[in-house]
Amino acid sequence: MSKFWKNSRGTVRFPDDQQQRTGWVLGCVLCLGLMAGCSRPAPPTPPVSDDTIPVRLASVTLRPLDQTIPVVGTLFPKDEAVLSAEVDGRVEKIMAEFGDRLADGQVVAHIDRLTYEAQVRQAEAALARTQASATNSSRELKRVQELSRSAIASASDLDQAQASMEVAQAEVKSSEAALAIARLRLEKSEVKAPYDCAVAERIVGAGDYVKAGSPVYRVVNDGVLKYIMQVPERYAGDIRKEQEVRFTVDAWPSLTFTGRVFLIGPAVNTTTRAFNIGALVANRTRQLKASTFGRGQVLVREKVPTLMVPLDALVSFAGITKVFIVENGLAKSRVVVSGRIQDQQQEILSGLKAGEQVVVSGQTKLYDGAKVKLADAGGKQP
Repeated sequence: MSKFWKNSRGTVRFPDDQQQRTGWVLGCVLCLGLMAGCSRPAPPTPPVSDDTIPVRLASVTLRPLDQTIPVVGTLFPKDEAVLSAEVDGRVEKIMAEFGDRLADGQVVAHIDRLTYEAQVRQAEAALARTQASATNSSRELKRVQELSRSAIASASDLDQAQASMEVAQAEVKSSEAALAIARLRLEKSEVKAPYDCAVAERIVGAGDYVKAGSPVYRVVNDGVLKYIMQVPERYAGDIRKEQEVRFTVDAWPSLTFTGRVFLIGPAVNTTTRAFNIGALVANRTRQLKASTFGRGQVLVREKVPTLMVPLDALVSFAGITKVFIVENGLAKSRVVVSGRIQDQQQEILSGLKAGEQVVVSGQTKLYDGAKVKLADAGGKQP
């Protein structure tokens, strides 16, 4: 018997045969699938990919820059001295303290001055006595000489008077020497500054007993400083006397100080592979202090044509610095050696030539052989 299925559209009769019924069901399913497919919108067409990378270019330029050698070093006083006692005695008076500035010849301490003044007076008295004795001996000699001419005085009397006068003159000379020594000791009882300087350390105080050679003060001449620097040995052929040195110190970061090379070390340090040079630096304003660390440059040549590129052109990775150039619309990397930075420009020591074009924007996406176009030229190929 045929089976019927009634829906909202009417009555549908199923075939009696089993095989016919199966085919009929498959046909219905197929029709329903076709009807559902017809009701769906068509899938969008995938966009065409564009693997061209937009970039901006800049030229490698030549700029006149001073050729310099970077250096680091320390400032030392040009002159430094330890003022020592030159006589024995007790320190009577201290006349300078740490940090005081001294003029050439200024007295800074007295050592047992009263004793040495008394010794001078004693030597002066001894000299006066010997001079009086010498005067008396001279008169006696003249008297004996007159008597001798009259045959009243014998020859032995004349010889004795002559000898007495010579002894008296010798005693005068001895007394004069003793007085000079006493006066010298009195002078040396005053400790004096050897030149214009500043007191770096006061070692003794009033009341201390010192012997000749005992240190009293340590002074430095900070009006002129020595900037001692380390220079790598590969620059030995570029260093000459009177070259200008420019440097800065942490205490005055906005100021640049200058000096002139006045000494060049004769040997290279086998550990650091560098040699020392020294520059004299005027320090009239006393802004610089001894033992200060400084970073500087030695001027080798002025206004040397130097290859420069914008800082943005450089790409550094794993210790390698490179730039990208563009040839026939393709990017190519170029390893370079960089130098100084000035006004947002990077010095190029090797790897580029003047007039070449380097990528300054978009290079982080580039690789060798990448297709590029100018970002600001409407896609025109470089």
